[in-house]
Amino acid sequence: MKKRIVTSCVIVSLSIALFSCKDKAKEAETKEAETPTVVEVSSETYTVNTEASTIEWRGFKPTGEHNGTINLANGSFEMTDENIAGGNFTVDMNSIVDLDIPADDEKNAKLVGHLKSADFFDVEKFPTATFEITGIEDKEGKTMLSGNLTLKEKTNNITFPINVSQENDTLSLSSETFTIDRSKWDVRYGSKSFFDNLGDKFINDDIEITVSVKATK
Repeated sequence: MKKRIVTSCVIVSLSIALFSCKDKAKEAETKEAETPTVVEVSSETYTVNTEASTIEWRGFKPTGEHNGTINLANGSFEMTDENIAGGNFTVDMNSIVDLDIPADDEKNAKLVGHLKSADFFDVEKFPTATFEITGIEDKEGKTMLSGNLTLKEKTNNITFPINVSQENDTLSLSSETFTIDRSKWDVRYGSKSFFDNLGDKFINDDIEITVSVKATK
């Protein structure tokens, strides 16, 4: 009987592990910063509608997770022959919002305050982050967007899958959900990449990101 119980526990544990791996978003390919694309003079500029655009985020730790949004401050795409030729975007780091805790709960303000503090994104010192497109290509049936992400004055080039559509003078870009490893941008709090005595008090390095952007000519 004891052996049967142990076997059942092992099977359940393996099942949980398998499902966890299956559901985890893929990390964006990350490498050193690259030179931005050279945009042709004949390109058309599409300006980002910040009210209709958003970045969703999700962070994880052993005891649970948090999710929310962050806004774009400004941005634009350069289009050549109806294809994205370049672009750059500024993220307002002061706009971080948490959505899983009621807004009037003091724990919400405490969490957001902590994310904005020097422990995490230090928004007083680094009020914005930027993303500058360095390339776009079709790969294995998907459109892959590459760009230099600068956060806390650290720059890495990331590549992730997107969907692009155009209707009249409006351009819509949405990403698949992907992850970035915050340790590569020196976001250290609770990270096993920097501290080895955290036990189960660590916070995952991976942050899930989903981008939705609308821009008009």
